[in-house]
Amino acid sequence: MRDLQQEIDCNVQSALREDLDLIGDITASLVPDHKQLRAEVISRENAVLCGTKWFESCFLALSPEIEINWFAVDGDRVQANDKLCQIQGNARALLTAERSALNFLQLLSAVATQTRCFVDAVAGTAAAIVDTRKTLPGLRIAQKYAVKCGGGTNHRLGLYDGILIKENHILAAGGIATVIKNAQAIVPLGTFVQIEVESLAELEQALTAGAEMILLDNFTLEQIREAVVITRYQQQGDKKIILETSGNVTLQNVREIAETGIDRISIGSLTKNIRAIDLSLRLYDL
Repeated sequence: MRDLQQEIDCNVQSALREDLDLIGDITASLVPDHKQLRAEVISRENAVLCGTKWFESCFLALSPEIEINWFAVDGDRVQANDKLCQIQGNARALLTAERSALNFLQLLSAVATQTRCFVDAVAGTAAAIVDTRKTLPGLRIAQKYAVKCGGGTNHRLGLYDGILIKENHILAAGGIATVIKNAQAIVPLGTFVQIEVESLAELEQALTAGAEMILLDNFTLEQIREAVVITRYQQQGDKKIILETSGNVTLQNVREIAETGIDRISIGSLTKNIRAIDLSLRLYDL
């Protein structure tokens, strides 16, 4: 993953610029500039905490003297009514940064929480829970970090660090065998090549062409089971062919999918269908 602190700084600068524009926080200017306050953040529900560095950076960008004391770290499970942190510093900075800071913490905690639910659901199987590129524009690194905090695995970060051959690529290139051959000819060292198939017949074609990483798109449970058997039968020696499945995965069926013997389960809803965790920041006089 690219330098995380640089990404955090970029995200926070963008968020604060969106709120302050060139004028600043005109409401916070009603408060004396020397006023000091303390604050605390409470979780209103059970969650997996994530986004503490984004939260901190929002306040520190406005007032480096602000002190933040955390009672949990990224990846920790927290309970409803738990105090997550205590903050002390300049009142104007606390008021101005509050919304942006909470936005990051609520969103990233939601992604981590959602991911942990899926990871817990497949515990004891060999299946890994994997994210996708279905992320909020500008926050992909942040959301993929949250997936890892929830116990999940990252797929490619973008179009530059992995080859994922989908149906339109296959059509445009002239077929499964041709597109795999083309990929193998250009792939940089250490870059994975994955091909998506939509039927067992296409799976057989991909295996014959030498595919080592295959994505089963919208297969039924029975088709996934059969795909696992076919793939394991065709493996040669120590070479591992990685099978991944995606499409229509829910908390209700993910366990059954994992028990087919599949290696990876990719789920767009880890980062796409997210409800922010309910957090509260309260200010107090010193």
